[in-house]
Amino acid sequence: MTQPLRKIMVVGGGTAGWMCAAALSAAVPRTCEIVLIESEDIGTIGVGEATVPAIRFFNDQIGLDEAEMIRACEATFKLGIDFRGWGHKDNRYFHGFGDFGDHHEGISGYQIWRRLRDLGDDTPLDAYSLPTQMAYAGRFFPPNPDPRSPMHNYRYAFHFDASLYAAHLRKHCEARGVKRINARIGEVRLRPEDGFIDGVVLDDGRLETADFFIDCSGFRGLLIEGALKTGYTDWSHWLPVDRAWAVPTERTGSILPYTISQAHESGWQWRIPLQHRTGNGYVYSSRFVDDDAARDILTRNLDAPTLKDPFQVRFTTGHRNRFWSKNCVCVGLASGFIEPLESTSINFIQNVIVRFLEFYPTLNHAPVVEDQFNSLILSEYERVRDFIILHYRLNSRTDGELWRYCADMAIPDDLAARIALFRYGGRTIEHERDSFKSPSWISIFHGQGVVPQTYDHLADRIDADALKALAAKRRREIADIVPRLPAHDQFIAAHCASPAFLKRQPA
Repeated sequence: MTQPLRKIMVVGGGTAGWMCAAALSAAVPRTCEIVLIESEDIGTIGVGEATVPAIRFFNDQIGLDEAEMIRACEATFKLGIDFRGWGHKDNRYFHGFGDFGDHHEGISGYQIWRRLRDLGDDTPLDAYSLPTQMAYAGRFFPPNPDPRSPMHNYRYAFHFDASLYAAHLRKHCEARGVKRINARIGEVRLRPEDGFIDGVVLDDGRLETADFFIDCSGFRGLLIEGALKTGYTDWSHWLPVDRAWAVPTERTGSILPYTISQAHESGWQWRIPLQHRTGNGYVYSSRFVDDDAARDILTRNLDAPTLKDPFQVRFTTGHRNRFWSKNCVCVGLASGFIEPLESTSINFIQNVIVRFLEFYPTLNHAPVVEDQFNSLILSEYERVRDFIILHYRLNSRTDGELWRYCADMAIPDDLAARIALFRYGGRTIEHERDSFKSPSWISIFHGQGVVPQTYDHLADRIDADALKALAAKRRREIADIVPRLPAHDQFIAAHCASPAFLKRQPA
């Protein structure tokens, strides 16, 4: 007879730990105790300040009020990413969180655009993307849930201060009965009979035991690697960037509703606007540029005074060989890392938590559950990996060793097939749990100059004049809607501004 878990221990705080605790406290039976151990003496990485739209679903599921969260975390809204210098040095394109118009008789907005191109219509694809036009106009308003509204087919995410988000979640969790222990872990004890984790010894000598453990201890993987020795798969031959300099700067000017990713000769620079400051960083490969030069590139390209000295983060892109081993699941940086180009770190935390709750264990260990969980999480990692590789592989820059390496490197077979499929007919492949759906892949392909040889010829059943009328209607709707929306700053000030933000606003 199976027996339910009586106690789950989350090892490590930060964004990953408190997201886990929040999800567990909302989902597991109250008969199961949730304990989180963290040390205030151990810092967190805290450079990830941008998210993808799925974070809104997570916040809703755990019961966070959106406006309250935004105020507490000095957050802003994110409609997508503005890519500058990707593909070629003078290129600019936008990855918006929305489609390029509704499907018509089963034909996507992108395929309609592609057919019209063959008919001589040279309208840019971006003209059909509402979030792109909103972003470039510096405006924001939430989508309309009514599918008849032209404002229904886009989504949004957030920029927020990750440390403030963790603190907000901690307050939420402790109100729900999660027990927090402020201590360092000196030793992890395994059961001699089967190698499962028995408990952890704290720095004061106390032994804390549990039935199941969630490792959120960061890159070191205190439980999953330090104790259980699961091993690590290195993907740096496909994604060679391995370091980043990060620094906050003063907030200046209006707040953009998007992230900026600016490619430079040896890497790329992020700019993430918050209510109280701007997050900046430079991501690079130590194989192609030294640390001091990379830091200089970052500081030369800042648009405001710094609030503290730049700090460095080192990483190896890849993943643990097992995300679930015995009575432990690893989450966040403990599970692996894919560079921050598309803001995937927090989304991976969410994905692993959701999968864990779907495969929620009992005291009776079932290897089949563990194996299936690992297979699914690995597949999700691999598809995100391929999406990130795509950005580098499509580039035609010749001004840096990094770009030349990435343009010529061998790539995973599945990604090569995806590229070939799109180059021919503009088709993409979707899986149910993909973090990035077809519009995202299309944005990167199109933005970096890949125009398919042909289009989906099922579109030929629709009269050309009817397609032209549909396209014109879409453009008119966007052109009419965008100027009437509030500026991003104005929307924040009216609905979800922090007290400090309001003090900085002009009278």
